[in-house]
Amino acid sequence: MIESPNRPTFYFIGVTTVQSSIMKVFPRWMEAIGRPEIGIEGCDIEPGGPREKYREILRHIREQRYATGALVTTHKIDILEAARDLFDRLDDLARLCGEVSCISKRRGLVYGYATDPISVGLALEDFLPPGYWEKNRRACVFIMGAGGSGLALSVYLVRTGHGANIPQKIFISNRRPERLDRVRRVHERMGMSANIEYVQVNDATSNDDILKTLPPGSLVVNATGMGKDRPGSPLSNDAVFPLHGYVWEFNYRGDLKFLRQAERQKRFADLVITDGWMYFVHGWMQGVGKALQVDLSAGDTERLSRIAAEAGR
Repeated sequence: MIESPNRPTFYFIGVTTVQSSIMKVFPRWMEAIGRPEIGIEGCDIEPGGPREKYREILRHIREQRYATGALVTTHKIDILEAARDLFDRLDDLARLCGEVSCISKRRGLVYGYATDPISVGLALEDFLPPGYWEKNRRACVFIMGAGGSGLALSVYLVRTGHGANIPQKIFISNRRPERLDRVRRVHERMGMSANIEYVQVNDATSNDDILKTLPPGSLVVNATGMGKDRPGSPLSNDAVFPLHGYVWEFNYRGDLKFLRQAERQKRFADLVITDGWMYFVHGWMQGVGKALQVDLSAGDTERLSRIAAEAGR
């Protein structure tokens, strides 16, 4: 049972929320934007449910006077599937992607937003050179994990507006075929499924097999949650990263085995490697802006990013 708050409270729906840097960063952000009265509370739910837990937190946000909204990490797809009827409004990206990463409450109505395609795009632009795909026509993207974050990255990469600056091919892998089917349906609704290959990894096909087919300069992404929500890596220790490739570990805390595998090959493969810190920062800034209805300028973004680095990195 979630306790009734006695002050304005923002909720963090995740797996191991107490370990997150946001618990130190959030209070300082609230001071910086002039909302120091807003506190934060974590709600830990195991990946995949149970369904009633999602409904409980949505009902709590609806009914509690001081509940201001929430940011959702691991459970973006599951929470919408379990509690869609408890949302009054969904934005276009939430309807397209079938996920919610941010929850806001206005005048008693509960709104759901999918901010991940925006925040993941901002984080990608932080470390990938401008016009990269147009200048490297053979380079591909390999996204391991077809959950909310993996889907968000794929949606950002194929959305209209990039012109010729799109990868020549995107591979998305997952163990659960229903997750791959869901991602495929989203891309089909966008009219952008032609250059995407959906691969179920199992005993016969591994992520290592896909990795070794990638051209030089390709981007490899761990969007599985392995390394944070559960230990390990989606690759074996024998996996070989593409030469001159970019490697992105979506996690910034945990055992980060995937990141360490890439770092061992960094020098001889000439890899550019980054973790999930800026994705974390952009994700929370997008969520706070939407949920608390705060317009963040470029100056605010720089200031909050600096505060996050000082307080939580």
